[in-house]
Amino acid sequence: MSESNAPANVEIERKQWWRFLNYFGISIEVRSRWRILIHLRKRFFWLVGGIFVFIFVLLLGMAKYSESPRFCRSCHIMEPYYKAWKGSKHNQVACVECHYPPGSPKTILWKKFQALSQVVKYVTRTYSSKPFAEVEDSACLKCHSARLLEGKLTTERGIQFDHKSHLTTTHRERKLACTSCHAQMVVGNHMEVTWNTCFLCHFKGMVDGREVHPIGGCLACHKLPDKSFQIGNMVYNHQDFSGKRGVACADCHQDIIQGKGDAPQERCFTCHNQPEKLDKIKDIPSLHENHITKHNVACFHCHTEMQHKVSMPGKKELAYDCSVCHVAKHSGQKDFYKGIGAKDVPEMPSPMYLANVDCVGCHISKPAEDMESHFKGKTFKGDPEGSCVKCHGERYRGITAQAKKVISEEYKEVKEKWNQVKTLVAASSLKKEDRTSIQKELNHVEYNLAFIDNSHAVHNIYYAAQILRKSDDELTKIGEEHGLELKDISGHPLMSGGFCATMCHQNVGVKVPPEFVTYKGKKMPHIQHTEMMPCTKCHEFGSHKRVKMKFKTEDCQVCHEI
Repeated sequence: MSESNAPANVEIERKQWWRFLNYFGISIEVRSRWRILIHLRKRFFWLVGGIFVFIFVLLLGMAKYSESPRFCRSCHIMEPYYKAWKGSKHNQVACVECHYPPGSPKTILWKKFQALSQVVKYVTRTYSSKPFAEVEDSACLKCHSARLLEGKLTTERGIQFDHKSHLTTTHRERKLACTSCHAQMVVGNHMEVTWNTCFLCHFKGMVDGREVHPIGGCLACHKLPDKSFQIGNMVYNHQDFSGKRGVACADCHQDIIQGKGDAPQERCFTCHNQPEKLDKIKDIPSLHENHITKHNVACFHCHTEMQHKVSMPGKKELAYDCSVCHVAKHSGQKDFYKGIGAKDVPEMPSPMYLANVDCVGCHISKPAEDMESHFKGKTFKGDPEGSCVKCHGERYRGITAQAKKVISEEYKEVKEKWNQVKTLVAASSLKKEDRTSIQKELNHVEYNLAFIDNSHAVHNIYYAAQILRKSDDELTKIGEEHGLELKDISGHPLMSGGFCATMCHQNVGVKVPPEFVTYKGKKMPHIQHTEMMPCTKCHEFGSHKRVKMKFKTEDCQVCHEI
């Protein structure tokens, strides 16, 4: 169709349209109104379309603006984070470049939703004053992937470090993330190295008094200095001491580690209040996997601070902890008091330990003041005569000294029996497997006797009696199996359990066992039997007031007809 014919065709179509309206009886007035409505409808569509376009452009602009660090700063709670970012090496990288990990649009939309929810919380004043955001490894490696290929590098502080070994392997059963060492915010720094994390991993649990055994050793992170230096009128070189002679760093540099790096339960309440989560605090592997590996939580959020610094010559304060020289000096006494530590002997805590009586309850003997106390120090000792009297009264005076005497005497008896068995076994012609089995038992008895000798067994006489009884039973059993003649000490106070009545009950006025008792309807002379046989023949002794019956009817039938 030519362009010249187009107006004619339009006119023809218009006339056909009017004929159609006339056919249905539609008047000219109605036709005019219809024309106006059609015109308005066209304008309405253009207006709505324009509004939609405006809203779309506005939302697009707002979405783009929301990715700007200036938008993050609009909430006052983000001000310290913004300042830390502004003063960091990442100040040319937008926040979303790290906080929105590279991935599918679904991931980005989810992060957008989270960001929007933070805005809503801010507007409704339901926000936290300490917001937390995760930064995934993929966001870091988007720019720093070459770090894994560099191998060892030396930091500005002179520390040797290898990213690959830390990120691609498991250390102490923990899989680390980038944010394990590069914290989100630490005193004005943003995503820079948190050295406290390094100290926590390398030193926690690795310090025992003067012994420091960091993971990888000192030289895994520090190079041994090769330059000579002068202190006073002497010249030193690390290569001569630590290099050639193997002198430990801690021999000269004391106090290089401060802090324990503990994770107190109170810190859990900062983020959690659900009982089911708090119950998992002892599941250490699960805690680390959930917090570090899955959610990139920085270590210092849970652990207390550890510091690592080298004390310089001439600046020592000599204010060392006692454990520098005295390591676990009282662990034996504490274990004995708690009733733990002996070989093949059940736990048996002292009644006073169960009552929460601390060491200071009995160690009340204050040393006399003299000129030596200034430089020798003071030691409070237990008073054999007065410690018990302080709480229990005069009737208990001297019981501690008596307990020491009884334990010492029976310890010597069992020790002599052990020496006898050891000598006889060494001279016998036993098979190798039999000798090995007996030697194992003798080693356990030797350990338990050393435990009693070195841990002051008076801290828990019930546990001492149990250990000596167990040791004597083992030695007697070996003697019976191999025809060795050994002294019978089963009737001694600690062995028989009679020490309760003879050493304590009678002295303090506790009612002693009755002269007669009833057993299976028959009257039995109890005192007469205690004179004929040890108490352990019928009773099993435990801790204070814990005595069980262990005899059976057939035991009585050995002497009686029942």
